[in-house]
Amino acid sequence: MPPFHRDKDNTMALTAYRLSGATGIHKGDREYQQDQLALLTHPHHPGCVMGVVADGMGGRSGGRMASDQVILTAKQIFERYSPKTDDAPAVLRQIGEEAHTVIRLTAVAAEMEPHSTYAAFIMNPEGDCHWAHSGDSRIYHFHAGTLVKRTRDNSYVQTLVDKGELTEMQARDHPQSNILLSCLGAEEPPQITTYSTRDLKIGDSLLLCSDGLWHYFTDQELGSALMTLSPREAAEFLISKARQRGHGGGDNISTIVLRLDASVTERKAARIEMPSIADIKRGLN
Repeated sequence: MPPFHRDKDNTMALTAYRLSGATGIHKGDREYQQDQLALLTHPHHPGCVMGVVADGMGGRSGGRMASDQVILTAKQIFERYSPKTDDAPAVLRQIGEEAHTVIRLTAVAAEMEPHSTYAAFIMNPEGDCHWAHSGDSRIYHFHAGTLVKRTRDNSYVQTLVDKGELTEMQARDHPQSNILLSCLGAEEPPQITTYSTRDLKIGDSLLLCSDGLWHYFTDQELGSALMTLSPREAAEFLISKARQRGHGGGDNISTIVLRLDASVTERKAARIEMPSIADIKRGLN
């Protein structure tokens, strides 16, 4: 079954910007889907957007229950969020902590061991952006295809990379790459890391994705795709390429792409020229 895509366009309070986004999800070569995601516009505050990716673990029913709970908790808390009065990093942390608590309670009642990663951002109408994560689902911030910032995985192999004992490429194929040191639903409270930026620019992109996608790409490849393709095209193309590179053994895939573009008027004035889609596809072959 082909991946499902949903586009969302939203004009920011900063009139020189146009915010566009898309989602993509695919079960890969697994028998069932444990990833879940949501790209939400706030029901009461135009220009306020939230994205969430959750990669469930713990068997067919347990993993999906955990990722479902992350999305449900995020939706409930985001509906009550006020960009004018609430602290976005604190709200993102609250989502992770409350989802963790419910997952743990459900595990006791159902005698399962459900866990989930957590990666989420909130972008406010004024253009400031905040994110939080736990586990190895990632958030990337690119500008014009160049990596600005990304989350650091709560994983065993990431500690080896940080110590200089492995390269990023070696870590991807390490036999213990699936060992997480923190996630939602574990016995220990999750390590939830937050980050904020108030310096978003035209040409910036955000990418949220589970390891079923980022495992198959370098940072440069991801940035190039996001710079050249529309969010919908990028989500579709990256999922397709990850499926090819998985050679029949790929994990569940979920991704959210968000991009800040110049308004139509600004683009005409600047006469911005971008590489062609054919160029980017040749670069990833």
